Amino acid sequence: MTTYAEKMLREYSDFEVHMEIVKTPCGEIIGTKGRVAGTVAFKGIRYATAKRWSYPELVTKWDGIYDATNYRSCSYQPRAFYDEELNEKKYFYYNEFRKGESYSYSDDCLFLNIFAPENFKSGDNRPVIIYIHGGGFTGGCGHEKHFDGPVWPQKGIIAVTINYRLGPMGFLAHPELKKESGHTGNYGLFDQIAAIKWIKNNIAAFGGNPDNITIMGQSAGAMSVQLLCQSPLTKGLFDKAVLSSGCGMATMTAGSEEKSFAFWQAEMKEAGCATIDEFRMLPAEIIFNIWQNLKKNMKGGSGFPTKDGTLIVENSIPHDIPYMAGSTSHDMAPPVLLGLTKKWISKRTKPSYVWFFDRMLPGDDNGAWHSSDLWYWFGTLENCWRPMEEKDYKLSDEMVDRLCTFASSGNPNKESLPLWEKAGKRNKKVLCIGEQNSAMRKPKMLKLIHTMLTNKAVGE
Repeated sequence: MTTYAEKMLREYSDFEVHMEIVKTPCGEIIGTKGRVAGTVAFKGIRYATAKRWSYPELVTKWDGIYDATNYRSCSYQPRAFYDEELNEKKYFYYNEFRKGESYSYSDDCLFLNIFAPENFKSGDNRPVIIYIHGGGFTGGCGHEKHFDGPVWPQKGIIAVTINYRLGPMGFLAHPELKKESGHTGNYGLFDQIAAIKWIKNNIAAFGGNPDNITIMGQSAGAMSVQLLCQSPLTKGLFDKAVLSSGCGMATMTAGSEEKSFAFWQAEMKEAGCATIDEFRMLPAEIIFNIWQNLKKNMKGGSGFPTKDGTLIVENSIPHDIPYMAGSTSHDMAPPVLLGLTKKWISKRTKPSYVWFFDRMLPGDDNGAWHSSDLWYWFGTLENCWRPMEEKDYKLSDEMVDRLCTFASSGNPNKESLPLWEKAGKRNKKVLCIGEQNSAMRKPKMLKLIHTMLTNKAVGE
């Protein structure tokens, strides 16, 4: 790693590599020119290490110059073991976000990516957004097409995307492991906390403000954000939160230790393993195959977060910070998601805001499907196959402005944009963004119910 980085410094032009060596508390690092004009990217930074079903250990030092010019491995996940091009059931999201791309998968997957303005300096104190990807706690990574090159640095924001352990690798819970560590499960969530801690410790070197961090996630990423916001382990680690298509769902999906233990003990038995150490040694493909077959017949505890009493505790109160949350008009169960979002956000004490995205994306008739808003929040429409129109670019500009303004101040309002009223129990309206000019409105529930019953692209 070090030798290659030093060779690049000697032989490559600054058109390819961000030539300035950045000095971080962990050591020196070089990145590469960003996809977006005026930005640089530091890809594949190892933020922690972890053995299989052990909690992450934060990286605090490396030797030599770290080569951060390429993305690195994602967590093992089901798509690591089949050809997505040939899987009709998964083709929609493959075609949307991953077609033509290449990914590697590994247990060794705890990497993050930083995107910054090319003129950044240590001590700039720019706001930071850390994005946690979705995928049902089972799939995804921090560098799929819609995350590759967020435009936020053009607005003065430092952007971060992360990988974390998924499926059996991230969410197995077992009594033997509880004896080892005092608690078990939620390894993927502990990875997320480790990533946030690494950023808090190191982001100043990239021009970021460690005391102005916003965490953001969509779907399972939004559920992760909610769980982190309710965890006693994360107080003081971040200052604001954004939740897309998953707000209010986290405590509904987190299972009991009892159910989790029963599921994973059944999986070990199916695998013919008497101890957790034997199970640790199995190839990942075998673990995933057994897991996928078993969860068809056993409900509960099959790869979601577990109420471990450490990270996820009963009756926890969310951190008293500003929130932004919303969903889409053709989401998974759109009236339910919108209702959960409004209910959860209305209980917050700091000024918080709810949106509703209803842009009917060009290119097909699937509408504003689950995850469709991510192209707009990240400003990565040029990465998309769809015939985007001028309207889409203007909408994305507004959404990026809203998000970056919120990350800066905790308030998404700007003088140049329509007023976004804060949420509350008495405020039945939300900011509707998409087909019409943005405005505070009440989405039509009967229409959303009809959409729920006829939806084509319900989620990944």
